[in-house]
Amino acid sequence: MDKPTIFSPEQANVGLFCEVFPPVMDGVSVCMQNYAYWLQKKVGGVAVVTPHVARADYSVHDYRVFDYLSIPVPGRRPYVTGIAEFDPTYLAKIATTRFKIVHAHTPFGAGTAAQRIARQQKIPLVATFHSKYRDDFSGILPKLVVDMVIDSIVEFYERADLVWVPQESVVEVLREYGYKGHVEVMENGSDLVKDYPEKYFVEARQRLGIAPEEFVLLFVGQHVWQKNPRLVIEALSRLEDVPFRMYFVGTGYAAAEMKALVSEKGLDRKVTFVGSITERERIVDYYAASDLFVFPSLYDNAPLVVREAAALRSPSIMARGSTAATILQDGVNGFLVDNDPDKLAALLRELIHDPERVHRVGVQASRTIVRSWEDCVEEVIDRYNALLGKRGLPLIECPA
Repeated sequence: MDKPTIFSPEQANVGLFCEVFPPVMDGVSVCMQNYAYWLQKKVGGVAVVTPHVARADYSVHDYRVFDYLSIPVPGRRPYVTGIAEFDPTYLAKIATTRFKIVHAHTPFGAGTAAQRIARQQKIPLVATFHSKYRDDFSGILPKLVVDMVIDSIVEFYERADLVWVPQESVVEVLREYGYKGHVEVMENGSDLVKDYPEKYFVEARQRLGIAPEEFVLLFVGQHVWQKNPRLVIEALSRLEDVPFRMYFVGTGYAAAEMKALVSEKGLDRKVTFVGSITERERIVDYYAASDLFVFPSLYDNAPLVVREAAALRSPSIMARGSTAATILQDGVNGFLVDNDPDKLAALLRELIHDPERVHRVGVQASRTIVRSWEDCVEEVIDRYNALLGKRGLPLIECPA
């Protein structure tokens, strides 16, 4: 395949709009990055629209990044937000660009910018619903205000031409918010789909200073209480007689409190806080070195980290009944547990003493819940073109 031409400022194919983009890292950020990379590789003419992040180097990408003035999100460092229409430099750049389709991965500032462009240029707007926004706001705003925010979010998706969710179970969340329109499932992919040789897993442990016989537990994600890290720490405190190593990778408002709780429970020698990792090679080492991925979040809709861990044959423990856990079959390609520290501790004790079973389930996870981003984006392009075709608009053409 010939390499698509670099972005033309006069005519673009796809505009991707989101509040979060590397170097700020979370699941939606990784999703955006892979959409942009593979769309650029397949069809070219891709632009990302996102709030400005200090020290971000967007020149390393083949696609364009139109960033606009931003301010920090209170209490949620390193997240930022902003209103694109308040930035004259951004407006000057975007005014000379015509898109075939725009895709919003957020219902907030960047999503509003996508909506505005879709209306002005008379092109379709695709909108993906990623997160449990009610949970985000309920801890910091009065219920009346939260209800108003949710109503505005639903209105945003009602104005989109096509609404996607990353997992079948997420449809129910959107319905609970009050959205009654058509919804399609567009599953996410993973960039960790290589055929890793056995020696890679050995070498990953060596690079991290982990002995071959050590049983390693891993959590990757924002350090926020919504993701249920308290359950993990409480369960670990009940395993005084069991050898293990636990790594928490990420950052967030609850990081200091999590560390304090670990110390209070006497777990400092067994638990390590790694901090935020932006280099993919380093995070892959942690996935490869881990035996079990512990992620009992009640907050997440369709966490990419579970699929990433599975790609490196590390099966997940997830909360029974949670939206995110619906991709797992208990004991087949992952493990489910009630939201109870005693039950999680009992399951961990059982699995730590049966590493062969854990490995078998991890292999099955890699075969059943992992899909490449390249495959995902090929389907995305087909769906974009189906929508454009219905509107009688020019299609996005792949180079021969």
